[in-house]
Amino acid sequence: MFENFNVPQELIPTDPRFGVGPSLVPVEFMQRLAETKTELLGTSHRKPAIKNLVKEVQEGLKKYFNLPEGYEVVIGNGGATFLFDMIGLGLVNKSSAHFTTGEFSTKWYKSHNKIPWINAENISVEYGHGINPKDMDGHDMICCTLNETSTAVMVNELPDLRNTDKLLAIDATSGAGQIPVDFNKVDLYFFSPQKVFASEGGTFIAIMSPKALDRAKANYDRDSYIPEIMSWKLAIDNSLKNQTYNTPSVSTLFFLNEQVKLMNELGECKVVDMAKEKANYIYDWANSKDYLACYVEDEAFRSIAVATINVDDKYPVPDLTKRLRDLGVIYDIDSYRKLGKNQFRISLFHNVTLENLKKLTRIIDLAIESV
Repeated sequence: MFENFNVPQELIPTDPRFGVGPSLVPVEFMQRLAETKTELLGTSHRKPAIKNLVKEVQEGLKKYFNLPEGYEVVIGNGGATFLFDMIGLGLVNKSSAHFTTGEFSTKWYKSHNKIPWINAENISVEYGHGINPKDMDGHDMICCTLNETSTAVMVNELPDLRNTDKLLAIDATSGAGQIPVDFNKVDLYFFSPQKVFASEGGTFIAIMSPKALDRAKANYDRDSYIPEIMSWKLAIDNSLKNQTYNTPSVSTLFFLNEQVKLMNELGECKVVDMAKEKANYIYDWANSKDYLACYVEDEAFRSIAVATINVDDKYPVPDLTKRLRDLGVIYDIDSYRKLGKNQFRISLFHNVTLENLKKLTRIIDLAIESV
């Protein structure tokens, strides 16, 4: 349908990357890495150059999130999916409750449910709908996903478990840095840095409260088998020394650090305000067109990090996204593959500018309205 569509020169974005993952890594970050020459890449992660980089990331995240006293930033290899199992094996005592709203939150539940000694409960809603986590009797960990990457549903309220022995664990992968939370209520907040924090995958960041740190230490010596690579004790001990347990991707850490520095120049409040402005623009646009609709109907649960926009079936999204990619103009605004919806999934991450989002929407309007 769109095979002959062309984009006017004045509408071409300054960067074609609007994908939800991996994120837009600024070209200048790559140039800065190249300028380090022999100082980082190929250097042992036990040496000062890499340890100083890790320390800078840790201190930058503590500043950005204004973390409470006693919270630690633990860094290791493996992304958020790796942590699903690592959390179940090392931080759950007997039972976890999971509030699921899409593919990734469900994947976390399934990983715990497969561990023989864990009783995992799934509290789910229909895809496209939101649900806030709450305290659940009989569970020692409450699990939720801050921003469900597949559906663009976000959490907007957290329970207060501070006066209990329970842990509140949050998979913040596609919302970290842009959807604010009260860290005083959070015990484990983890993410892969390839979303808002504009880096690559294969690394985890786990922000842990004193209660979570104590749980990890207490569970280290229990009889159940935990692979060394998934040892929370080793991950914590190494992070306290500003290093990772095994060899990290230095480029990933470098890009992450550059993004943290960039966002710290503005501060979290300003970054969140910019995210809200972009989200308001996209959702207002969708509501203004008779061939578009917001997939997440409840405004309270509409993400300010990822937007999912339904398109009238008369206009096949895969045809349009293929044409835009072939032209080198717009990349990766397809729906999440397992969702099976005729929709756009658009990144609102920090490095995606409002100006480019406006060009994107004008391109889509032009393509559909010229059919």
